[in-house]
Amino acid sequence: MKSLLPSAYPERAAERDAWILSRRPAREHLDPYLPYEYFVEDECASDGTIEPVATVFLTNRECPFRCLMCDLWRNTLTEAVPVGAIPAQIDHALHRLPPARQLKLYNSGSFFDAQAIPPSDYAAIAQRAGRFERLIVENHPALVGDACLRFRDLLGVTLEIAMGLETVHPEVLAGLNKRMTLDQFSVAANFLRDNGIDLRVFILVQPPLMAPAEALRWAQRSLEFAMDHGATAATLIPTRAGNGAMETLAANGQFAAPALHILESAMEYGLRLKAGRVFADLWGLALSCTDCHTQRVARLRQMNLQQVVLDRVACARCGGVS
Repeated sequence: MKSLLPSAYPERAAERDAWILSRRPAREHLDPYLPYEYFVEDECASDGTIEPVATVFLTNRECPFRCLMCDLWRNTLTEAVPVGAIPAQIDHALHRLPPARQLKLYNSGSFFDAQAIPPSDYAAIAQRAGRFERLIVENHPALVGDACLRFRDLLGVTLEIAMGLETVHPEVLAGLNKRMTLDQFSVAANFLRDNGIDLRVFILVQPPLMAPAEALRWAQRSLEFAMDHGATAATLIPTRAGNGAMETLAANGQFAAPALHILESAMEYGLRLKAGRVFADLWGLALSCTDCHTQRVARLRQMNLQQVVLDRVACARCGGVS
């Protein structure tokens, strides 16, 4: 299948950056000493138990990669944070959250980007995260390397790194401006596995530049690829608008948010692989059907926790295909 690469969307990476940046709305105004969000939610652990997980969204300098679909930059800064700011953010969140057994530190980019998370803060971060059973951070495959090992050794508990695979469709992946190939992802995944670091994978459901009719098949293939490369968990993320570039593509017919039944089918497929945990990202889901949307989202939430395929929700209005 040919990707739907629009002629208005440049092929050269440097030109793509400018195209994406020119369509951005304003970013949020943030305090470098405060996380922009934090909460505790239940998640199914690798042993099948349901454990409370604290998630802290750190405020730091924007990621250097200008991915076509990304809106996370809206909660980032244009300058590096001072040394000590990241540990202060973690303290602020943990002092206000209920107890949890695992910790996620997500920073809208790459944890091992030295311009985002100062390496001189690694020891202080590890001291705080070492109180938990597991720490989960996110990172671009290009930034997987020796810094991960140095931090792992400081940490003393299980380290898990989440990487965005996005899609295994090679043309669409190239069009996303992520500056990553499948071979590069494989090298990073193998590095983590060989060094005792767990892998979590993010997969886009119906990314931009992909025909909706192909979305489920490529989500399934992406799940297979992730599990074949040692992922202990994969999160299916319904692609959303909100960064300016996606609205432009949507107006030109080159992006549409996936229907809920595509996410449901991809989730069911992933669980039936029985190769690792599969989660559906339920944040900000667009309303599908006024009669059944709430029940279908509740079903997916239970599937996230139980890691089994539950019976579909019957709906006389939409037939479950909205």
